[in-house]
This record gives sequence, C-alpha cells and structure tokens, in this order.
Amino acid sequence: MSSSTPHRSGQRAGRDGFSQMLRAEWAKFRSARGCVLAMAASVLVTVSLGLLIAGGARSACVTGKGEGPCPAPLVGPDGTAVNDKYYFVHQPLTGNGSITARVSDMTGQIRLPDAVPGVRNIKEGVVPWAKAGLLVRQSLEQGTPYAAVMLTGAHGVRMQHNYVHDVPGGPHNGPQWLRLTRSGDTVTGYESDDGRTWTEVGTVELTGLPETVEVGLFATSPGALWDMAKAFAQATATFDRIKLQGANGSWRRDDVGVAMESDGRTPHHPGGAVESGDKLVVTGGGDIGPATVEGGLRADLMLIGGGLGLIPVLVAAVMFLTAERRRGPIGNGLPAGPHPARLLAAKAAVVGAVAFAGGLVTSGVVVPAGLALLRANQNPIQPITLGTELRVIVGFAALTAAAAVLALGLASLVERSVVAIGLAIVLVVVPYLPATAGLAPWLLMVTPAAGFAITQSVPTFAHVDVDPSLLGGYHPLPPWAGLTVTCGYAALTLGAAIAVHHWKAPR
Repeated sequence: MSSSTPHRSGQRAGRDGFSQMLRAEWAKFRSARGCVLAMAASVLVTVSLGLLIAGGARSACVTGKGEGPCPAPLVGPDGTAVNDKYYFVHQPLTGNGSITARVSDMTGQIRLPDAVPGVRNIKEGVVPWAKAGLLVRQSLEQGTPYAAVMLTGAHGVRMQHNYVHDVPGGPHNGPQWLRLTRSGDTVTGYESDDGRTWTEVGTVELTGLPETVEVGLFATSPGALWDMAKAFAQATATFDRIKLQGANGSWRRDDVGVAMESDGRTPHHPGGAVESGDKLVVTGGGDIGPATVEGGLRADLMLIGGGLGLIPVLVAAVMFLTAERRRGPIGNGLPAGPHPARLLAAKAAVVGAVAFAGGLVTSGVVVPAGLALLRANQNPIQPITLGTELRVIVGFAALTAAAAVLALGLASLVERSVVAIGLAIVLVVVPYLPATAGLAPWLLMVTPAAGFAITQSVPTFAHVDVDPSLLGGYHPLPPWAGLTVTCGYAALTLGAAIAVHHWKAPR
C-alpha cells in the first residue's frame, strides 16, 4: 500500500498545482487592463450593432386595407411559421368517409425576371415541390390542422400533415391514383397505379378533428428559386375518376389565402377551377408547408455584429499570451517556472472561460432585447422555440470561447503578436463577411468561421426548397456541425502549441 501513496500524492499535487496555475492566470488576466477592455469592447460592439438593427427595422406591407405594418407570421398547430395558400375544391364531410381521384395531368407556369421591361417572361413547367392532390382539413381557416396526399412536381407522391410533417410515397411523376380516408381522428393516404391495387403512403392522427371537416381536391405551387429570390409559380392539375364516400354535397371553391390588390377587391395571382364532364382542372399558387423567408425577421439577425465583435476577443487572447512571453516563462526555458505546456493549458482555460462568459453576456442581452425591440416596432418575427433561442445564445458563447482558444494557440506557435492577430482574424472573421453578401459560402464549411452556423435560428425542412445563403438565414453546415469545425480547429491549434512547448521544455 505504501508503494501507491507517492503516486496518489503526485496526482493530487498535480491537480493542486494546475488549480494554482488557473488562479494565478485568472489574476493575471484581471490585471491586464488591455485584455479586459478588449473583452468589454467585444460585448459593446456586438450588442450595439444588434440593437441598432432592431431599433431601426420597420416593416411595411400593402394589403387590401392599404399600407401598414406587416402582419405577424401565420403559425401552424405547433407554433411554426407556415404558408397556407392554395386553391381548394371541397365539400363538407361529416363523420367517416373517403375521397378518391386520379391526378391525370400536372402542368404549370413560372414567371421569370422580365428579359424585356414590361413584357412578362413566362416559362412552362412546374417547380419540384408543386403539389396537387387530396386534402382533408379541420376548416378553411389558415393554419388549422390538415392531412393531404399529393403528387408533386419532382418528389413523387407524398403524405403531409400539419405543415411540418412529410412522408414519401412512390417516386411517380405521371398519372397517379390517390385516396384519402378519414376514420375519427385518423387519416390515411393511399396511392395506386391503376385504381385497383392500393399502397398505403402514411397514416396520421389529427387530434381533436371535429365531426364535420372539409375534404376535396387542391393545387398549389411555391415560387421558383431564382437568384436568391422566388419567382411566382402556379400549378395546374387535372383530376378525374373522382369518388366521394360519406359526402354528398355540392362542390365549393375557395382560393384560400389569396392576397388582394390595393383596391381590396381584386385577387393577386388568383387560382381557379374548371369543370369539364367528369374532370376538374384546378390551378393554384402558394404553398402548404413551413414558411422560411416569409416567416418574419430572424433572431440571428441580432448577432449580425458578432463577426466584428470577435475581433477584440481575438486581440485579447493574443495579448494575454504575448504579454506573458515578454515577461517570462513561456518560451524562455526557465527551469524554475511552471512547465510551459501546462502553463499554456491553464492560459487557454482562463481565456476560453472569460470569452465564453463575455459571449454569453453578449448574446443573452442582444437576442431577447433585440427581439423585444422588433416586436415593439410592430415587425413580424420568425417564431422561435425556447430550445432554439437557448442554442443560439449559448452557442454564440461557445463560438466566442473556441475562437479565443484558437487565437491563443496561434499566438503560441508564431513569434509576432501582429501576425497571430492577423491569422486569427483571417481564419475566423474574414470568411464570414463575404458570406453575408452571398459570396464564397463554401468558406463557412472549411474554415473556423463555420462555427457561426450555431446562430442559425431558421429551421430547415426536407420538403421545402430554400436558397442556402446567409441572406436567408441559412448556413451551409448544420448548427452543431459548424461549431464542431471551429472547436476542432481550436483543439488542433492548441494541441500543436502544447506539443511544441512540451518538446522544447528542459528535461
């Protein structure tokens, strides 16, 4: 037993020694006025820019009632911002029943930017997520629960419900039979090539569905993505072999969600339906699904100054090390001082913790305060869950800490502080700036600037096409993947610096 005592004592002494180093480095940081001021400047820059944007933002929309503040985003059953615009030919269904129809044809039109001013540039075709099919919903009120089975422009048959849920069916793009059945709160979608052999696409529960619902045929089409904008598009579907069970009323027609011109009477981009024998030709534009750019101003816009705000953090991290280098003992080989590698680890822990705290104060102030300012000025806000808001706030703090540790590692590997600061800015900040203007987004995948993805507040959905640019709030990497890239760079740089000092240390 006595032989193990020195080992345990050595471990305890090592832990105590490192704790003492941490306390000593914390005291040094507090006494380094330049480092403290730089950290404070970082908070001030980011918060000021965020609140400046929030305070100056004003929305204006022209509706049938004239010009005024834009309305709050439409939200679905779970609070997600949604689009709910389509043309609907429908009947009331009381109790259980079903609707069956064949989508025999699907065409469309896309309006592209005018090549000649004043001459409309119309292209025939459908966008990938154009939709035509069968729909059952609680009511015609926008944002209410629904389920639909549909044929899409390029994604085959799908079963979707409540805007955010999507189940793929067969990869069909030609004529297709569809069926939707309702049994209590349960709605099931089917597909068939011939109308005799049916395959289930999906079954969903629409809790609280009323006794009487609306069931029918619909068509809609989101805009075509074009140069970071959306060009208006419509889909036209031909339905035949229509059969209803449980409903025996007459067809009603509604252009759900259509906007009105400034006169308040004329529909803007209206849809329509034409009945010809046993066929119904339905035309509609819009979408039934999650809203992206249309969902309102985003929480991550409050951190748009985060790139500039990181520069003082990088400077402080480099200064913290280079000031010590001028005084001793890192790099001078003094045998009486602490081991250089352990001292560097202690410095990294301190500067990382301080940067994390500063980043947390920054994001914890500017995000909720900025959103409150936007709401006070009657701006539409993209709905954000508590989990997403916390991820943005804490994630920005983690990004700030990782950037500081990266800068410290660079300062340890190069001789001159100016070079270290320049390298840190080039790696962390510079790639982010052109990406905000839609330039070189790939830099946010391969550089430490990838960590800014952790601030993305707009959700992504597989069944919604978006322009993957920072202008729309989208980063090329998922939030946690982007932060992992930055942390990986920081760990590799610090690890290399520690290894170099360990190798140079006197034996």
